[in-house]
Amino acid sequence: MWWRNVTLVYAAAFTAIGILGFIPTFLSPPPEGMTLAVESFHGYLLGLFPVNLLHNIVHLLFGLWGFFAYFSSRLASRSYLRSVAVAYAVLTVLGFIPGLNTLFGLVPLHGNDIWLHAVLAIVAGYVGFMVHETEVGTEKRAEWRA
Repeated sequence: MWWRNVTLVYAAAFTAIGILGFIPTFLSPPPEGMTLAVESFHGYLLGLFPVNLLHNIVHLLFGLWGFFAYFSSRLASRSYLRSVAVAYAVLTVLGFIPGLNTLFGLVPLHGNDIWLHAVLAIVAGYVGFMVHETEVGTEKRAEWRA
């Protein structure tokens, strides 16, 4: 259940954040001089996290993928968490590299996004790679046969 439950939390969070990024009330303006190739919805979500149109779309895609994985199977949930861990670990590293911290001017990955991406990668990685689930029914059948 761990994999599926964490996948559901990630799916809901990514979807909610993706939607909030399209609501101007939740965006504060970006600092002067910071420009991106895609300026639509560019600002700081909740005054903390830099986002833009592409960033919001990526959040929505990860959210939809998470819901699909949650409703598919335990293994799909585990694969989703492993993929999120790897992707967000890469985004964390890119956030530290000047020039790449905007993904070539397309998506802002700097500031508070760095630690947020790191936390997302660590939690998803821990649950996806380190937590080992067993089927309760399988354990009981195995005990009964032994």
